[in-house]
Amino acid sequence: MRTDRLLHITLGAGAARVLMCDATRAAQTARLTHGASRVCSAALGRGIAGAALLNAPRKGERLTLTFHGDGPAGALVIAAGPGVLKASIDEPTVELPLKPNGKLDVGGAIGREGRVIVVRDMGLKQPYVGQSALVSGEIAEDLAMYCTVSEQQPTLCALGVRIGATNLGGGKGGEDVVAAGGIMIQPLPGCPESLLAALELRQELFADISAAIESESLESLAFGFFNGLEPEILREEPLEYHCDCGRARMEKALIAMGRDELTSMIEEQDGAELTCHFCRSAYEFSVDQLRTLLALSK
Repeated sequence: MRTDRLLHITLGAGAARVLMCDATRAAQTARLTHGASRVCSAALGRGIAGAALLNAPRKGERLTLTFHGDGPAGALVIAAGPGVLKASIDEPTVELPLKPNGKLDVGGAIGREGRVIVVRDMGLKQPYVGQSALVSGEIAEDLAMYCTVSEQQPTLCALGVRIGATNLGGGKGGEDVVAAGGIMIQPLPGCPESLLAALELRQELFADISAAIESESLESLAFGFFNGLEPEILREEPLEYHCDCGRARMEKALIAMGRDELTSMIEEQDGAELTCHFCRSAYEFSVDQLRTLLALSK
């Protein structure tokens, strides 16, 4: 399988920004980690690619992207930042019939009523929190609307995941992610109307972005999609599905629960086990360990 990566591209001598990513490995890792159904695998893969693209222009920041919809899959949460790309979904085994066009019904799984919430940790005292209403639950349209409404940045976005009949990384045949990724296009201040018009005319080229990623390299796609628009690849960065949870983080989570909850665990539950929502790693705490944490809590 190809290495996951993201390209930073400019068009028209810097008049517009393009971000393209291949997140196939990350999407497959998320599918295996959560034992996800086909439609939830697609939601996880689209969310991972979307979060990577959304966070790419802000080097060094950490971002948490949440889709809170009214669908049966529950909340989809993706975290992206330096060395971190991870995702979770409340009900990963939900499955739905295909849509009439034969596509996976990600919008039906996530829901079409709800919110997109973005939390940006910029290293300041308080993180930036932005949100917008869900448009379709299909992820790409919702991200484009979020960028336009909450960050005042007009955006074209296409995300896709292909589930194929190969057996990658230990999954069952017919359920593996064979391609996942996306593209995000944003005009920058002073972008000429002629370039905007040209980009709008080319939207259909990105309609099946996962099929394109499966068949061609990101570089080939960049120069093919934007032929005649002065595409320039500025740099490439690697992407990797990685959870930064650990025992110390879980200890902080237990302390944050408060003295009453910790006391209950000590007296009634004979210890505790916490499971990371992103990587499913389990951390066990004995009564003595909980007493130590209780002494540290306020």
